[in-house]
Amino acid sequence: MGSNFRSIIKSLAEIRYWKLKKIMEVELTNTHYKTFYTTNFNLSDDFYQNKTVLDIGCGPRGSLEWADMVKERIGIDPLVNKYQSLGINKHKMTYVHGYSENMPFPNNYFDVICSFNSLDHVDDLVASTKEIIRTLKKGGLFLLMVDVHPYPTITEPQTINWDFVEKYFFDFNILDERRLNQLKKRSIYSNVRQNSKVNGVETNFGVLVVKLQKKV
Repeated sequence: MGSNFRSIIKSLAEIRYWKLKKIMEVELTNTHYKTFYTTNFNLSDDFYQNKTVLDIGCGPRGSLEWADMVKERIGIDPLVNKYQSLGINKHKMTYVHGYSENMPFPNNYFDVICSFNSLDHVDDLVASTKEIIRTLKKGGLFLLMVDVHPYPTITEPQTINWDFVEKYFFDFNILDERRLNQLKKRSIYSNVRQNSKVNGVETNFGVLVVKLQKKV
């Protein structure tokens, strides 16, 4: 199966997921996000004061709606144009239609870049990580939450291993790293909330939560 065809199938599956969520919830909620950007990484609201923040693979919920204190809040997602019908025009953040492999932002632009449940969804992991490194300021933070799994799926074509950070972000300082058990399938936020740490048990499934700082 060609890469373009796979990408189309992946996009159709992902937008179908969000449309079903919209039907179930009527209004897509976003109040749960704040704790994942703050408490989860031992960061306060004050830390975000006047910061430029990017959420990669943001989805249509308004993931940065909570962040009134920031200088700029941007979500980038290849499905932004399709999210218009899901109510993103109501949110106070800026949505950019684009791909993590080729982001339309200058070098060293963001103070904080976040990827929650998105890096295993990208088409090209190497290109995406290079773009994160390029657009993050020196001394800036990269906040990562990603499922660890040994085989690809339609919507998650990238296999992520526990050594992901050491392999792709070797020139960053690791400020915090947690390796969590997958207690509930396809529910990364629930697994992060439960915070059940992998304790020396060899497993190919889980959640990797990391706070990284780009070296000055």
